[in-house]
Amino acid sequence: MKLNLPLLWGTTSVLLCCCSCSLIQTPTPTPWPEQFHALLYMNLSTTRLQMSDLWYDWPRGRNVNIFQKQLGEVLYDVEWDNGTSYYYTLGEEGSCRVMHFEVGIPLPDFMEGAEYLGTQVTDGFLCYLWQKVDFIWYYEDVLTRRPVRWDFYDGISSHVMTYEVGAVLPDSVTQAPAYCFNQNINNDNNNKGNASNFF
Repeated sequence: MKLNLPLLWGTTSVLLCCCSCSLIQTPTPTPWPEQFHALLYMNLSTTRLQMSDLWYDWPRGRNVNIFQKQLGEVLYDVEWDNGTSYYYTLGEEGSCRVMHFEVGIPLPDFMEGAEYLGTQVTDGFLCYLWQKVDFIWYYEDVLTRRPVRWDFYDGISSHVMTYEVGAVLPDSVTQAPAYCFNQNINNDNNNKGNASNFF
């Protein structure tokens, strides 16, 4: 009996290929570590630029952004998991605004359930790209699974310059000044909120 080995081999190759294709899973965003520090370069939708020191601290229930406005002041944005946020400047003419948002700080897996859009090169990195509720577009490095960039619906774009897992901001830096506590708290009932308040 004569076997047609090339035909048999070709059929087996196709079957193996099809089986391996079904095993490929759609990537999901890597949850944030419970504590990290990132330096962000931010391009705001108003054509202004700023740097942000982002200190995410899930165990302490806070998310801190220290914004250096381009050729301007330093703005502290201290957000707590109870929804209260303090925006203040320091110095003799320091100012403060207290806001309350229905949602507290982002969960470590805040991108869970996002729609996968494929891969894209951004800032020189090959990234996985996800979009969530027409609010945020999130880029994650394919090789290291670190965040590289995120864009918001209102045009704000954040680019990750440094990323230190486990870094913690001292408690003394997160204490809002006394003049923050002599005013009423504003409530933001907008479902989407402002992208600059998301992180």
